[in-house]
Amino acid sequence: MPPVSAPASGRPRHRSAPPSPLAALPAGSPWSAALPLVICAGVPPVLFLWWQNTIAGSLGSASACLIAAGSVAGLLAAYLLLVLVALMARVPWLENRVGSDVVARYHRSLGEYTVVLVCAHALLLIVGYAWQSGTNPLAETVGVLVDYTDVWLSAIALGLLLLVGAVSARAVRRKLSYESWYHIHLLVYPAIGLAFAHEFAVGTEFSASLRNRVLWSAAHVVVGAAVVLFRILLPLWRSLRHRVRVAAVVQEGPGVVSLHLTGRDLDLLDAEPGQFLRWRFLARGHWWQSHPYSLSAAPQPDGLRITVKDLGDSSSSLARLRPGTRVWFEGPYGAFTARRSSRGRRVLLIAGGVGITPIRALYESLPGRGSDLVLVYRASRPEDLVLYRELEAIARHRGLGLFARTGPRGGPQEDPLRATELRAIVPDLAEREVYLCGPAGMTRSVSGQLRAAGVPRRRIHIEAFEL
Repeated sequence: MPPVSAPASGRPRHRSAPPSPLAALPAGSPWSAALPLVICAGVPPVLFLWWQNTIAGSLGSASACLIAAGSVAGLLAAYLLLVLVALMARVPWLENRVGSDVVARYHRSLGEYTVVLVCAHALLLIVGYAWQSGTNPLAETVGVLVDYTDVWLSAIALGLLLLVGAVSARAVRRKLSYESWYHIHLLVYPAIGLAFAHEFAVGTEFSASLRNRVLWSAAHVVVGAAVVLFRILLPLWRSLRHRVRVAAVVQEGPGVVSLHLTGRDLDLLDAEPGQFLRWRFLARGHWWQSHPYSLSAAPQPDGLRITVKDLGDSSSSLARLRPGTRVWFEGPYGAFTARRSSRGRRVLLIAGGVGITPIRALYESLPGRGSDLVLVYRASRPEDLVLYRELEAIARHRGLGLFARTGPRGGPQEDPLRATELRAIVPDLAEREVYLCGPAGMTRSVSGQLRAAGVPRRRIHIEAFEL
């Protein structure tokens, strides 16, 4: 399919929301780099909790060192549990500055470390105490569970965390529906509650210090308040205030529908092209689950649009929603917006499959004319080029570059998005900002090609469509 070009005739006519007070702040890499530093800053105070309770000369034996290592592992695991919940509390600063996809990656990685630390905590303490008392580890395990009933709290918490960790493994995650995965993950909350009770019941770091108990309780209260505020109260208030409903359901292609949504004062949401919201449709079979879908058009004061592909789960039944269906939502979220682009720099947009949804909104709204803004759209078949007629209309209206690349997936030499092909489309590729969205395999491949073409990592902005 040939590129589309036409004389530029200005920006699309639509009302835009007033700028957010945070709009002047940069997004992307600096914030992403700051997040691990903030997380690591909490480790020394946690280690100090253990150190101040350690008696001088008490680490003189190997068994004592194992017990101490087990205590440290437990404290760090408890701290990381709080961090994991804080990362998923959907705090606007994290979601919209660091980026939801980046936060999710940190959450997944730290979750693996947390499970390892919890297991190390149990194993090191059992082995250490068994060595100290001259019994075997199995007998020590039975004795601890029988003699210390509070330890059962930690055993249950460990079991819940192992279950959550197991379903988070990529091989298992691919076989689970989003709904099953999501609801199993909610078991983290009772696990934290059980772990908290266990820490205060048998943890000498807390039982011997009122100050430590107050500080540790305060940390849990702050994180819990963030969850209640940003995951429950704020979405509830916004949903009641804006009264979003389904206005129309439009078939866009094979297994793809667009939902046109209406509501009151939607400009007050400060939603930006490229962002997504978590939607809960109050219809049979949908009200108890929420799903993240990107805006597929620039937001309007009285209307929003999302475009959804049938992935075999509840997304397949969205095509049967009736106009008038009430919608509750969370958001907007995401840092895949114009704020990631350096002012005045040319932009290349690359989309694969249903990854076109946030890209299409950016294509409509990013500043520029002519070759300043170019979109490359990759799909297996021409009929899979969802929303392509709209893209053609935008390209003609604004005089922008639009290129479609279709065909089956092949090796690196046949990839239509390899570095040489991209340079042929935009010779100044290395000087551009690049927005990339699509399946995980495609984004990894294209990101590597962009780096090979000389595009710095800081100018490659990726929206990942995976959890």
